[in-house]
Amino acid sequence: MVEISSDVIRGYNDTMILYILMRAPSYGYEISKQIKNISEGKYVIKETTLYSAFTRMEKNGYIESYVAEPGADGNGKKRTYYSITDAGKEYFKMKCEEWELTKEVVQKFIEK
Repeated sequence: MVEISSDVIRGYNDTMILYILMRAPSYGYEISKQIKNISEGKYVIKETTLYSAFTRMEKNGYIESYVAEPGADGNGKKRTYYSITDAGKEYFKMKCEEWELTKEVVQKFIEK
């Protein structure tokens, strides 16, 4: 089975994360699980890659983070949640347009 090279997908990790955050705020483990599920197991984002993306996107103003306390029943633990900002929504839109152009160019070099 062919696996997706991390070099190939690196530029689109942000896009995948933002796609998930457009649906609802979420936390790291849940986001990585959703990426694996949506990609049908064809891509598993590494934890270091995920948290590097969070740091970079928060610094650029594309996402915001907040800490949620454990549930009232005392179960669970504190989690850092991430939510998309308006700038993040614009960045997502730009990355989607870039992807369409990328597919168009690369397709010209793929044998059919």
